[in-house]
Amino acid sequence: MSTAIQDAPIHIANKGIDPTRCSQLVLSEIFPPTKGGSGKWLSEIYSRLTSRPSLMVVGKSNIAVDIYPEDESYPHPILREDLSMAFRGIGKMASLLAYYRITQRVRALAKTHRAASIHAARPLFEGLVARLMKATTGLPYLCFIHGEDINVAKTSRELSLLTKSVLKNADKLIANSRFTRDLLIDDWKVGAERIELMHPGVDCRYFSPAQELIPRSLFPESRRVLLTVGRLQERKGHDALIHGLVEIRKSIPDVLYAIAGDGEQKPKLHRIVESLGLENHVRFLGEVNDTILRQAYRECDLFVLPNRSVGRDMEGFGIVLLEAQACGKPVIAGNSGGTKDAIVPGETGFLINCEDPKEPKELVNAICLLLSDQEECRRLGKHARSFVETSFDWGVLAQQASKVLHIKSRTQR
Repeated sequence: MSTAIQDAPIHIANKGIDPTRCSQLVLSEIFPPTKGGSGKWLSEIYSRLTSRPSLMVVGKSNIAVDIYPEDESYPHPILREDLSMAFRGIGKMASLLAYYRITQRVRALAKTHRAASIHAARPLFEGLVARLMKATTGLPYLCFIHGEDINVAKTSRELSLLTKSVLKNADKLIANSRFTRDLLIDDWKVGAERIELMHPGVDCRYFSPAQELIPRSLFPESRRVLLTVGRLQERKGHDALIHGLVEIRKSIPDVLYAIAGDGEQKPKLHRIVESLGLENHVRFLGEVNDTILRQAYRECDLFVLPNRSVGRDMEGFGIVLLEAQACGKPVIAGNSGGTKDAIVPGETGFLINCEDPKEPKELVNAICLLLSDQEECRRLGKHARSFVETSFDWGVLAQQASKVLHIKSRTQR
């Protein structure tokens, strides 16, 4: 098995980069076109770090395709590998075999391309592969931490022990929010000197306000539109807003709640809508491409992410909050996890308590307040655009990343 992996051919287009040397091997299962904030974050940041060549070893898309045209225009070589893993622990034979297979492949690639370090997208599984590589080859690694990943790991003794090993042996950890950084320090006892705070960002050239005179085409002109974008999972809080529509309709009879995304909560959310008789007030858009997504942001009146804590599962940051604000929209978000880093309360929107999905009084009041005051919505939206442009545009973050995403190789120490 090892020999077959070591001898596997490596096909990389010539992009003006020495194919036998790379500053870092970036390992990430999630990568565009697969939807996911972590993959989008890595894709955008490394595309702007061209001074140090990277080898992007990423997962195959969950869309059934064999060719990825967008890979050809990426400034670094991209290798699409089978990085799927049903269980991220090591207590099952299938997982052990998957870790062995992926680690052997990464070892072969790192040797061939003389990688100076490994950059892992998450603690499990990418970080554990990097940890195994360091134990056997001495190759240093850094790991991106998103908040929910290390929180959920606490629910399992096995995952907790594996995650602890990854965190303890990493040369550097990249926290996506102050919330995540505090988790690393308080819950995992990681020294602050090994943690770098680096937020995800947004392309402000693409996500931008609409021209005022362009009429709506995605939503009816006559309705006030609330929008939530994200995977349909419990912590996102879609159910709280659906329950809240009963009260919101008393003040805003024509309100429409648009939901973009898909996920395991979809059947449950449909049942809630039907039980409350809200079929004419909730629209499920499903998964949407970036063109429709931008259009949805531009045409909504208010963006809402009513996220909450579900056990140890909570929002690590909230890139969708940045995208909506970049389009000039005020936002309302749950005061849970790392969302406080993505919003300026009172200036670009509101942070509220969304913990009880069936009693969303605070959420309802905030929504009714803004939907009833168009002038305030415009004020918050203008500040939101300025806030994101100044602090979260990918170009701004890339300057920080050029310093943060670097660890000394063995020969540099």
